[in-house]
Amino acid sequence: MKLIAVTADSMTVEKLADTIIDIIDEIDFLQIREKSKTAREILQLLDYLQMNGVDKEKVILNDRLDIVLLSDIPNLHLPEHGLPVKTVKKQYPHLRVGCSVHSFEKAKEAEADGADYIIYGHCFETSSKRGIPPNGILPIERMKREIHIPVYGIGGISLEEVPLMKQTKADGIAIMTGIFHADAPNVMIKKYREAISK
Repeated sequence: MKLIAVTADSMTVEKLADTIIDIIDEIDFLQIREKSKTAREILQLLDYLQMNGVDKEKVILNDRLDIVLLSDIPNLHLPEHGLPVKTVKKQYPHLRVGCSVHSFEKAKEAEADGADYIIYGHCFETSSKRGIPPNGILPIERMKREIHIPVYGIGGISLEEVPLMKQTKADGIAIMTGIFHADAPNVMIKKYREAISK
């Protein structure tokens, strides 16, 4: 199982960069999802990470095709209702493009459009989607039977839920709050790594 850390748009550029550098060795991918930050701030973050040895191959940028192209980042993640996967893949075939989905049907559509992977959610109740019922984890099992690209789960995946995620045969989990809202992200990331490795 892969482990993706998704930033929570809750820290300054400096604190976020330091936190990422602390956890980067324990994760497979880092998804930068900083909706409130300016393009300049995200570029500043990427520069800082690069200066501190963070491999670009591990970095996924959320919904910012412009910055991906400008910074030569190989991975772009699109929201379900963002830029069309098919258009981006046709224009920029060298990019690895993922897509958020909230149903089996949308997962199938994303695969047909050329997505390289999908992140499905939200799996469990989560404070970042307060008041919105979770979509559950059963669709992942069907995706794993009928879809041929990696399927990752996101949304309220605590350490206790990791065994359930493993039962679905998901290719990995994406964690936001559990890492970036934790008092000690570097401690929590090790616990997640241990949980998925059992």
